[in-house]
Amino acid sequence: MSRTPEEGERIPDFALETDTHGVIRPGDFRGKKLVLYVYPKDNTKGCTQEAEDFSRLKAAFDEADSAVVGVSPDTVRKHANFRKKHGLEIILAADPERKVIEGWGLWVEKMFYGRKYMGAERTTFLVGRDGVIARVWRNVKKIDGHAGEVLEAARALP
Repeated sequence: MSRTPEEGERIPDFALETDTHGVIRPGDFRGKKLVLYVYPKDNTKGCTQEAEDFSRLKAAFDEADSAVVGVSPDTVRKHANFRKKHGLEIILAADPERKVIEGWGLWVEKMFYGRKYMGAERTTFLVGRDGVIARVWRNVKKIDGHAGEVLEAARALP
């Protein structure tokens, strides 16, 4: 049974390949705050807006001593193309086998124009310097302003 990590819990360990930083693990960010956001698919309208918003605020996240990592079921190669096409500045981690996404209960049934399918649930985790999850935004529907809200929460976290 998969379960979504909750506020107050240590972020589960994982190892995911990125297009720019090799293999990353939560421990790589210990001592720094981490924004880990799961999104459905590269180069779709909402996912592109979310990645562009987090990238646009990257300098502010850096000032808040917070790394930003986007995770989707796309491959490293797709991430590299997505980054290049949209000038993205954040880390993109590939989970094509959906070990993290499914293991965290974020591979869910969705519906689009009456058609049911499986996909990643847009969810954001804010992890403190100690590796403990400080905040979770589940099933994010409103992308506009989300990155800014996460930034404010990161700034408020010691």
